[in-house]
Amino acid sequence: MSLNGKTAVVTGSTSGIGLGIADALARAGANIVLNGLGKAEEIETIRANMARTHGVEVRFSGADMTRPDEIAGMIREAETEFGSVDILVNNAGIQYVAAIEEFPVEKWDQIIAINLSAAFHGMRAAVPGMKRRGWGRIVNTASAHALVASPFKAAYVAAKHGIAGLTKVVALETARHGITVNAICPGYVWTPLVEKQIPDTARARGLTEEQVKTDVLLAAQPTKEFVTVDEVAGLALFLTTDAARSITGAILPIDGGWTAE
Repeated sequence: MSLNGKTAVVTGSTSGIGLGIADALARAGANIVLNGLGKAEEIETIRANMARTHGVEVRFSGADMTRPDEIAGMIREAETEFGSVDILVNNAGIQYVAAIEEFPVEKWDQIIAINLSAAFHGMRAAVPGMKRRGWGRIVNTASAHALVASPFKAAYVAAKHGIAGLTKVVALETARHGITVNAICPGYVWTPLVEKQIPDTARARGLTEEQVKTDVLLAAQPTKEFVTVDEVAGLALFLTTDAARSITGAILPIDGGWTAE
């Protein structure tokens, strides 16, 4: 499975699922554009290690996922530097947990911008080049929450349901251009995003943090285990291969059986 000569832009890739996906694509030979938050020196360490370990070119874009112009600029710069953006992974996401009547309007706006609108802007910028070349792979990181809801997550669930619909639309529009567009829907993966929401969920539900893990998070997953970053990255990598060329417009759960119930 080789992606030699391909270039992948992966948003939200300085930690968690996005970093795992970027690393898997680099291991397969793709040049990588990282994007995300973190301290400059830590991001440079990640960039340099990935480039050295896999022998590919790795760049970092500090594009703000709430700014359409910066998202388009990131794609444009990658195309200028590498000659193409062949793979786009829309993974950037944030979370906030609160009852609807207490949900801050600014948090709603921010989550919709980063978790949903950023994917629109990224695809809008990347698809023309993919069409010209007759090949492209777009992987949107959705969530089990693209298929089912949980309380206290109004903005996140709305955004992830939106990603599912957006994925299907763009898949249909690009189906005859050698482009596939799919959404992967992880259940609970042990990442900084999940770890960070546990205290808020505990407060919202009046539970201890350990109870949130066992009685809220893993209660939803019949396997009673967290999904791993490597498992999600493996699915994303598969979707970029020729073996997956007939998979498009798919909303693919990787959730320990959560959405089967």
